[in-house]
Amino acid sequence: MATIDGSITLIALPDTFRGIGLDPLQPDNSFYLLWMILGFLIVTSVLVTSVGRLGDMYGRVRIYNLGFAVFTVFSALLAADWMTGHAGGLWLIILRVFQGIGAAMLMATSAAVITDAFPAGQRGTAMGINQAAAFSGTFIGLVLGGVLAPVNWRLIFLVNVPIGLFATAYGYLKLVELGERKPTRIDWWGNVTFAVGLVLVMIGITYGIEPHGHSAMGWGSPTVLTCLTGGVVLLGVFCVVETRTPEPMFRLPLFRIRAVSAGLFAALLASLARGGLMFILIIWLQGIWLPLHGYSFESTPLWAGIFMVPLTIGFLVAGPMAGVLTDRFGARPFATGGMIATAACFFLLESLPVNFPYWMFAILLFLTGLSMSCFGSPNRVGIMNALPAGDRGAGSGMNTTFQNSAQVLSIGIFFSLMIAGLAVSLPSSLQAGLTAHGVPLSAASRIAHLPPVTTLFAAFLGYNPVQHLVGAHLLSTLPASQQAALTGRSFFPTLISAPFRAGLHEALNFAIVASLLAAAASWTRGRHVAGSPAGAGAAEPSLSGERS
Repeated sequence: MATIDGSITLIALPDTFRGIGLDPLQPDNSFYLLWMILGFLIVTSVLVTSVGRLGDMYGRVRIYNLGFAVFTVFSALLAADWMTGHAGGLWLIILRVFQGIGAAMLMATSAAVITDAFPAGQRGTAMGINQAAAFSGTFIGLVLGGVLAPVNWRLIFLVNVPIGLFATAYGYLKLVELGERKPTRIDWWGNVTFAVGLVLVMIGITYGIEPHGHSAMGWGSPTVLTCLTGGVVLLGVFCVVETRTPEPMFRLPLFRIRAVSAGLFAALLASLARGGLMFILIIWLQGIWLPLHGYSFESTPLWAGIFMVPLTIGFLVAGPMAGVLTDRFGARPFATGGMIATAACFFLLESLPVNFPYWMFAILLFLTGLSMSCFGSPNRVGIMNALPAGDRGAGSGMNTTFQNSAQVLSIGIFFSLMIAGLAVSLPSSLQAGLTAHGVPLSAASRIAHLPPVTTLFAAFLGYNPVQHLVGAHLLSTLPASQQAALTGRSFFPTLISAPFRAGLHEALNFAIVASLLAAAASWTRGRHVAGSPAGAGAAEPSLSGERS
């Protein structure tokens, strides 16, 4: 439910903003667009480690059930937004933050609850099912949002309520606390320095892809530099605090367990490789491929979700299978092999023409889903099996923090690479195309030099990019034939294909390198006897030394 909610909101953004009467592509409204996309991820990234530690202290099942209740309550309140304009947008952002608190409780404790409930020889299977649900939820949300949002945007939040009410009641009645509680004090200084530092870094990344002054991106703006510098300094202070407090929030000694540190760094790199991929693939489909194949811009969000289904099928097929095999042979061969195969899939995606045959694209999506899922559950099982029983909540939270924060960073990197690629050749292509269809040179030059991020977001949101860039007033001055050509389904996709391909190659090259580094990190986790957390007949792992 938590992962579906992240993507269902993305695909429903055009209907949501139309419902509250707010244009997200206006420069003054970029705040609402960015925070609706990334706010949920930022909140969960910041809180999962702290919430995981609370689970270790007060009971993981208790925190897990409370997460369902919190998530459900704020889903209902989001659907009840009665305001419009800026007030309506602010309500949605604030309530999404509180909804993210509930999601953090679910994400931080689910793997620990499963680890407590299953013997070591069955954890791979159980974690594989859990990871398949989490991965596929992201892409199920794309289809579900495309179906529900055109009916009424409130349904994207309201759909959570009956599921959440049932899950909350069922969890309180049926789930049993099996974990080892670890009474401790809350590390307030650690929580504050970590939360503020991570928030500042993520705010810097978020606004780095926004234009600043005459620059296409804001990486050199004082605000972004201040946020990034301040965030890194505070995270450094956090590391110092954690080495000196007797009961730290983020247990740095856990990194002395080789399987834990290798697994966490592999998760970070894997999330960097795939985090921004969904956005790039959706823009590819919505901005170019679907319009060229006869789909209206307004219908592209739904159809992009449908055409991404092979990726979900790959997750669903490989997740449980990889988990079962991990129980027999250990995590390292599947986690490492999964990321090598993912890098190969990214290379093949890069070799596709922009206007590809769909059957080739679908096969590559399916293989990418298989490869990513072969990494996901084995890597998580390897981490959870290596953790001491009393630290499973904190360890699960650390893993989710690495993944979610890397996803935000990945989105910033992918968009930056795409914008850099577009900025080289899109202005000249756009100006030439507009003037060829009767747009005055002065107006065409002004439009061509608008920030490329506006073009990307327009395509991502399912708007007709040229219609939005040129504007209704200027279009009305042109002959009907020229208006039809400019706003038709082929002008913009044809215009952007070459610049998009350049940016796509840069983004996928980054993803390939990150995937191979994740495979290398995974390989360093060492061997272990399958079916046992620390070898056959061994006791639970401790912090006294690394696992071999």
